[in-house]
Amino acid sequence: MSSARELLKESEVWVIKIGSALLTRDGVGLDADAIDGWCEQISALLDDSKHVALVTSGAIAEGFRRLGLTERPESIHELQAAAAVGQMGIVQAYEEGFRRHGRRTALVLLTHDDLSDRQRYLNARGTLRTLINYGIVPVINENDSVATDEIQLGDNDTLAARVASLVSASVLVLLTDQNGLHEDDPRIRPDAPMVSECSAFDSSLDDMVGFGSGTLGRGGMGTKLEASRYAARAGCHTVIANGCEVGILSAIATGRNVGTLLTADVAPLDARKQWIAAQVQNAGAITLDQGAVHAVLAGGVSVLAVGVTGIRGDFDRGDVVSINGPDGAEVGKGLVNYGSVETELLKGHSSSSIEKLLGYVDEEELIHCDNLALS
Repeated sequence: MSSARELLKESEVWVIKIGSALLTRDGVGLDADAIDGWCEQISALLDDSKHVALVTSGAIAEGFRRLGLTERPESIHELQAAAAVGQMGIVQAYEEGFRRHGRRTALVLLTHDDLSDRQRYLNARGTLRTLINYGIVPVINENDSVATDEIQLGDNDTLAARVASLVSASVLVLLTDQNGLHEDDPRIRPDAPMVSECSAFDSSLDDMVGFGSGTLGRGGMGTKLEASRYAARAGCHTVIANGCEVGILSAIATGRNVGTLLTADVAPLDARKQWIAAQVQNAGAITLDQGAVHAVLAGGVSVLAVGVTGIRGDFDRGDVVSINGPDGAEVGKGLVNYGSVETELLKGHSSSSIEKLLGYVDEEELIHCDNLALS
């Protein structure tokens, strides 16, 4: 047994994400028996002194059934209505399932805004950690009924990773209908070897994953790999495993070699940088020359205006912006000290020129290293 698998046995705080394919009857309504089975497995973890937060899909699928729809509607308002109606079914199913095993639950609906605003992020963190400490299972979903962005059915992998960071979890379990991450798409190449264990940041994984989706779920292995990297920045290991396998959560908890373990083999970011790294929606982007990219990545230095070659978007001081290299690849994210108008004036100039160009100096750095989370 690997040392990382041993660590899973000792992990106290778990975040478990269950995908739509495991919760519904071929995409038509919720499978009550399946949900009761998950409640039983999670209750066993709680009996073993684990703390668990559950990220669930299935609200829109249940909403389809309750609204009598046979296919996914195009209108955003119809999708939001389906989510609102289906959420009631989710609440009822988990409440009844956990009650049968002597457990209490709480429903927590989150949006990107809840996690992008620093104060709301801290409030959500406090609430979830309090629930977990009381032994209550938070049942978490994105608040699709009010979200203004396009609803991506089943795309809760990133939400689960952000929750893992939020509650300082030590293990994130992404349950799917596949055995794990394979070196090639097993639907095309059935004999493709499965990755048993690997660093979440191993670049060879990028060539193995695809962003394809099934009929119901929209979270492919690509989103799961991205989610594992979000979690790893907070020091959280990720297991991608087949939720159809009997007793899968117990198998993971006892350190058995099941699924794909993506390890967090880097020093975890501090809490502030975890929040920055977890932002999905950036206000804009800053492009650096290659010398500046090297300095930031190798030296851990701040981003200076002299290394900036271009900007994109309309952002203000304090916004989260993406930091890209000359090839467009994201180097990291950070809280910018100057708005887009000022940054355009400052790009390519030394810090000593800031007062001459702007008439004032707020900070010498465009993004201070303390407010910079590297990708």
